[in-house]
Amino acid sequence: MAPTSADSVDDRLKTVIQNLFEIQSNVHGYLGPETQQGLVRNIHQLTTSLSALSDSSSALSDSSSALPVHLPPEIIDYIDQGRNPDIYTRELVESVQRSNQFLKGKSEAFAGFRDCLADEIIKHLPEAEAKVKDILGGKGMGEETKVNGC
Repeated sequence: MAPTSADSVDDRLKTVIQNLFEIQSNVHGYLGPETQQGLVRNIHQLTTSLSALSDSSSALSDSSSALPVHLPPEIIDYIDQGRNPDIYTRELVESVQRSNQFLKGKSEAFAGFRDCLADEIIKHLPEAEAKVKDILGGKGMGEETKVNGC
C-alpha cells in the first residue's frame, strides 16, 4: 500500500460525508421502487468509502509520520457524562479570560505601584533620580508613566 498522508485521509473523510449527505437526500425524497436503486447505490458507495477511510487511517496511524492526538481526560469524562464538549471548551475559554483579566489587573497595579514608588524615591532622594530614571527607561517607562495622586 502506498504511503498515506493526512490529506488523503481528509479527502476520504470528505467523501464519506458527501455519501452520507446523498443518502440523506435520497431518503428524504424516497418515492418507492423508482428511487430504490439510487439509494442502494449510495449505500454501497458509503460502505466502500468507509472501508477506504478505515484502511487509510490505520495506515496513517501505523506510519511514523502520524501525529499523536492527546485528549485531556476531563473532555473524555465530560463526554462520558453525556455533555457537549463544545460547552467544556467554552467554559475553559471563559475561565482563561477571567484569569487573564485578573492577571492584567495585577500587572497594572504593580506598574502603578512601581511608578508611585519611583516618584516617592525621586521626591525624597533627589540624588537617586538619575538611577531611577535609568531603571524606568530600561523598562520602557518614562516621565509620561507617572501616576497622579502618588
